Amino acid sequence: MIKNAIQAKATTIEITAEIDFNETVVICVSNNGRPINKENYDDIFVPFYTTKQEGTGVGLSLSRQIMRLHNGNISLVCSNEKNTVFKLQFK
Repeated sequence: MIKNAIQAKATTIEITAEIDFNETVVICVSNNGRPINKENYDDIFVPFYTTKQEGTGVGLSLSRQIMRLHNGNISLVCSNEKNTVFKLQFK
């Protein structure tokens, strides 16, 4: 996600962590780079799907697989002109 943010020309990357009411660790990674197109939202976690000319499409799909193997989840919360936010939940 950090590498993707840099490639999206982000000038600010913010990582926050908290424990929610269900005692789930929640980490949010946000950046102010170019947004992800809404038509790509459903595909960004698909293995080998990429919109980058030199991309492999492995990063987010591998991240999701690792999170699931550890009983967690990763999701795209939002992506607009202001920021892009991914949420990682560790149960």
